[in-house]
Formats: sequence, structure tokens, C-alpha cells
Amino acid sequence: MNLRAMRTLLYRLVLAGLILQLPTPGFTAEDELCAAFKSGKVDSALLETMLSAAEQGHLYRIEQSTSRVGFCVDSQLARIEGKFTKFQGGMTLNPVSRANGQAMVLIKTASVETKSAFIKGMITGENFFDVERNPEILFVSRSMSWTSKDTAELKGDLTMRGITRPVIFHVTLVPLEGGDMKKADKFLVKASAGISRSEFGMKSLTSLISDDVHLCMTVRATKYEAIKL
Repeated sequence: MNLRAMRTLLYRLVLAGLILQLPTPGFTAEDELCAAFKSGKVDSALLETMLSAAEQGHLYRIEQSTSRVGFCVDSQLARIEGKFTKFQGGMTLNPVSRANGQAMVLIKTASVETKSAFIKGMITGENFFDVERNPEILFVSRSMSWTSKDTAELKGDLTMRGITRPVIFHVTLVPLEGGDMKKADKFLVKASAGISRSEFGMKSLTSLISDDVHLCMTVRATKYEAIKL
């Protein structure tokens, strides 16, 4: 192996560790995101996509502290809203060529918060998120189709309670800090999708709580600065 090949290999190994960790408050270097790759839940081609994007300066990582990931669902009593406080992920995006992007988000189900302790207890219980046996929710995209200069459809697979179903997120990207779409280092990404909770095994209280759940994310994504070796 020549020197250039060794440098490239070392570079990719460093990137792999950093991308898989995607460090944010509340997560450690040995967190489940890395385990999700090793267990085969996520196609190995995703890692290759992330590595290539990082090398080219097209990898953006979610800032947990300035982002919001949540859901809302109607019930006969009131609208139930919740948010998660522990999540991580990233996306590949080439604003210039507008090539097909890739996204991955991992959510810790036990980090859900609601306005009511009773509602939280119900949602985290075995009839809904069942957080003890299903500690995470995973979304991995399969394709990204631009619908305008700053909107897109992100199609992928959502895994929750051990069940994987296709889902389509409607996405809007807004460049931040005075940047434009082609040069921005940070984006505000708004994404929403509708799912049926019964498709993920949550079939309790159907007479009281709607089957239709609205997923919503408003996240800040920052360009990952690749290490120069």
C-alpha cells in the first residue's frame, strides 16, 4: 500500500468514527447509532455515502441543542403534543448540483416530553412507544426529490417498535447566517410527515386517540468540516 492510499484509509477511518458518533449532548462515543450500523439495520452503502460527502464538504450534522423533533396527534380530550430531547443524525446535501441527498436520524424514545406526566407515562408505556423494549426510532432516507429551489420530498424508511414502514417527509431548507443556498454552511431544515400509529403496532385507545400522527422536525444542520491529513 503506497503512502497516498494509507493516508486515504486513515482519513476514512477517522471520518467513520466521527460520523458514526455524531456527538451531541446526551450521547457518548459508544452510543446506539454506531450499533445500528453494526447490527445491519442500516445498509453499509449509507456509511460510504456519508464518508464521500464529508470528503467533498457536503455532509451536514444536526445540532441537537438548537433543533426540535416532535409529533402531535388529536384525541377526544385535547391535542397531544410531544418532543424528544435526545436525537442525532445528519444529511448529505450538494446545493450546487442538487444531487440526490441522504439523511439519517436516530431518536431516543425515553427522552420524550409532554405537558402532562400522565400523558408521558401512557406514551412511553407498552401500548405506545414501549421504550423499555424499543429504545430508539430510526429514519433512513432512500431518495430525495427537489420540488422547488428550496423544497424537497424525502422518501425513506421509519423504524419504530421494531417495525419498518415507508414514509415521505416534506422538507424545506433555509440557508442561515446570511448565506445562500449554494454556499451556506448552516441550514434550517423543516420536515413533516404523516403516519398511522396502528401500522407500528400502536392500536390501543383507537376510540379516544386518532390513528393519524403528524411528525415534525425543525433542525439546524451544520456543515461538517473534514479533517485535513
